[in-house]
Parts: sequence; structure tokens; C-alpha cells
Amino acid sequence: MMVCVMAVALPVVAQTAAGETGLIMTYLGAAGWIIKDGDVTVLVDPYISRHPYSDRSHPDDDRQAYNRDEVAPPNEALIDGIVTEADFILIHHGHFDHLGDVPYIARQTGAKVIATETVIMILRAYGIPNDQLYAVGGGEDYQFENFSVRVVPGIHSALGEKHYHDTRRYDRNTELTAPLPINMFIEGGSLSFLARFKDHTVLTMGSMNFLEREMFGLNPDILLAGINGSRLGLYKYDERLVRSTGNPPVIIPTHWDSFTFPYSFSQEANVKSKLIPFRETVAALSPDTQVIIPVHLESFVVDVIERKSGEAR
Repeated sequence: MMVCVMAVALPVVAQTAAGETGLIMTYLGAAGWIIKDGDVTVLVDPYISRHPYSDRSHPDDDRQAYNRDEVAPPNEALIDGIVTEADFILIHHGHFDHLGDVPYIARQTGAKVIATETVIMILRAYGIPNDQLYAVGGGEDYQFENFSVRVVPGIHSALGEKHYHDTRRYDRNTELTAPLPINMFIEGGSLSFLARFKDHTVLTMGSMNFLEREMFGLNPDILLAGINGSRLGLYKYDERLVRSTGNPPVIIPTHWDSFTFPYSFSQEANVKSKLIPFRETVAALSPDTQVIIPVHLESFVVDVIERKSGEAR
């Protein structure tokens, strides 16, 4: 198995050169990504404003903090400097750190949004037109021009020492008035996505949990793996995730950072406490797998040269 990873910084707006097969990937923080292959630009949970809210704050952060019952508007200038285009937006679930900036981004880019009905209802409240919105529940497999996506049923992280459980949903009969406060961005069910680009498949995760039976047979080239502390309360999380996804050639941790810190603040503590131990664990579980530790807003190219035989495409 050969994996070619060019970890050079690239402009966020860069495109792959003619004949290149790699994906340009940019980590936005939380579970957010920009993924490009030269033909299509896909955003995953693009949350960029990074507002301080609830009890998550930094003593040196002098930005306005928000309570969960308050409206936190998108940082439009920051978003515009990072997201210049998008064809698709994939949303794992409706929490604010996944969806809070999406109404603005969808309006600015005209991107198609694929998400649960709860998320779709929130976006409708913000005036996003129906022709941009695709409500899914898990199991759908949609073909678009230059891109296809399989919607994978998922499950949310086991937060609050495994006490978190939220069955609330918005549906077509729910009346919402935008702008919504942070606490009205409810989970609404959770998904993963198998995103198929021209030359690579990427399996995305939006939290630190998964339905093991739904992962078997997907065999992605690249796994965006939810790696945060809550996963440690689950039975053999790392082992089950690596095995059920077919020992992917490349694993990139996601949703591991302190996402209420500004981009300029250090994430070194999270890297040391979460990502380096995870990389060591994967090295023991799957020696041929390369774990890439991403840096906020630094684009890099991933190109899996040789793929596993019998791969599901």
C-alpha cells in the first residue's frame, strides 16, 4: 500500500493541477472540512466563526461570548476569507458547531446541502431555497455530476459521561423563525457520509461514535475519524473503528480541537493529549495506515496511489 501525502501549505482556493489525482483538504476546525478534487468542492460541517459560548472559553479570548439562549451571528468577514466556493455541503447533525455558519455559506455559494430533515428545516427558516436542500435519513446513495455520496446512518457522541440522549426532531410541520438561538440548533439525528470523488473516497464522521455495522464494506481511501475524549467511554472505539472501515490507507482526525478558540490560539495541548496517542494506537492496530494530523486552515494534498483489492467504490 503506497500513500502519497504532500503536506505543503496551499492557498485555500487552490485547485489540483491537470492530471493530478490527489484531494486538496483543508481543516476548518470542529468537524469542518473543505475537500477539492479539481472538479468539485465539498464542504463538511463548515463552522468557522468559532464563537465562545457556554462554559468553553479561553482566558485570553476577549471576543464577545454568547449564552446558549442567545443568537450568535456568523462572522461573515472571516467566512468570506476562507470559503470562496462550494458545490455541496454535507452536514452530520444540527448542533451549532456544525450548522451555525451554514445558512450564510449556503446563501453565499448556492451549494447543495445534504442533511437530516431537522437541518433542512433550520435552513428553510433562514430562507435557503428548496432546490438547494436534500433531506436524507441514512441509506440514500445519490449520484450528482462529478460526485456521488452515500448517506451512512450514524449516532452522536456519548457526551456527559454517557448521559447525553436527544430524540428531538424538527419536521415539515415545525415552525421556526430565524435567526435561531444556539440552543435551537438541535442534533436532530446523526449521519456519516461516504463521499466519492473522481479518484478517491472519503468517509466522514461528525462525532465520536458510529454504528459499526454501517461501516463494514465501505473501505474508504480516507477516513475522517472523530477523535475526542468522549470516545474513551466507548468499548474499544479505536480498534472497532479501524477494523470496521477496512484499515483505511489514510486516517485524519476530526472534531478534536477546542472549537471555541480563535484560529490564532494554540491547539498543542489537544494534539499532545489526543492525536499523538491516537496515532500511536493506529500504528499498532494497522501499520500500513498513515495518520495525518491536520493544522487549521493549512491545505494539504492526499493521494492514495494504490488501493486495496476488492474495494467498494
